[in-house]
Amino acid sequence: MRIGVISDTHGLLRPEAVQRLAGVAQIIHAGDIGRPEIIAELRRIAPVIAIRGNVDTGHWAEGYPETRMVKLGGRSIYVLHDIHQLQLDPASSGVDVVISGHSHRPRIETIGGVLYLNPGSAGPRRFNLPITLATLELSKSGLRPFLHELGSAGTR
Repeated sequence: MRIGVISDTHGLLRPEAVQRLAGVAQIIHAGDIGRPEIIAELRRIAPVIAIRGNVDTGHWAEGYPETRMVKLGGRSIYVLHDIHQLQLDPASSGVDVVISGHSHRPRIETIGGVLYLNPGSAGPRRFNLPITLATLELSKSGLRPFLHELGSAGTR
């Protein structure tokens, strides 16, 4: 199962993001959506699981939780916006993947058997940080995360 992971769109869904997410079975948006139309556009690609980020303050955002625990492809995935607000021990809670956003800095790291994935920011460029999203392949044999820089031919 291949899922798309996106965060910090801040109201902008780039055509490159839509192209990169084509064919995924599920999309996870890790907050700072920016406007409700972003989720509607993502739902044209695949089912969407989304949480609210710190900029998602309008009435439209009230229906999105601050965190989500989901099961996809037999894996437990915990989604929150800001990793610094993590209030559980993923390893002892049976979590396989922690997905976060907020920092706009892409990250793939495994700690204590738990994959920590931040897809970076797919929205307006901030500072000199790259514009990225991620895909995550879930299989019985393991987890394969990939970072994709938008606007270039390569992946990171």
